[in-house]
Amino acid sequence: MTLPMPRFYKYFNRTYKLDRKENGNVAGFMLNLWTGGFDENNRHIDDVLFAMGEAEISTLNEQRFVQETEIERQHYLRGEGPIFALYETIDGLYEQAGEENRRLTAEEVALVVSLRGRTFRLWEDEFARRAAGEAPSFEVRSILPPER
Repeated sequence: MTLPMPRFYKYFNRTYKLDRKENGNVAGFMLNLWTGGFDENNRHIDDVLFAMGEAEISTLNEQRFVQETEIERQHYLRGEGPIFALYETIDGLYEQAGEENRRLTAEEVALVVSLRGRTFRLWEDEFARRAAGEAPSFEVRSILPPER
């Protein structure tokens, strides 16, 4: 039986995706909290495929994967440009609700979901341009210490 791809996961608080490479082999891709991109990381394929009640590994649908990825990017990454302006808009919605001591309204939640979908696509477009040899259109920095 062939597993449908792509498949989406939350792996110890980071988003992780399984997909097929051009040669047909399955590969894993972990969100890089320093760059915002997905780096190939095949060490966790068996972990996510055979997780049996592991609390730190969960299967996500594509929409939840997009939302979780953008929550992580928004939390860990800083920069200038449209993506970060949209993150500021999301922050503003939460701040306003907090000041008013209330939860987000259904309309605000829908807006946040929509904005995160837009930022996800903007990241995907940026990495596609870079893969095609174009220079980065913005710089990004992480709040985490440098990778070792």
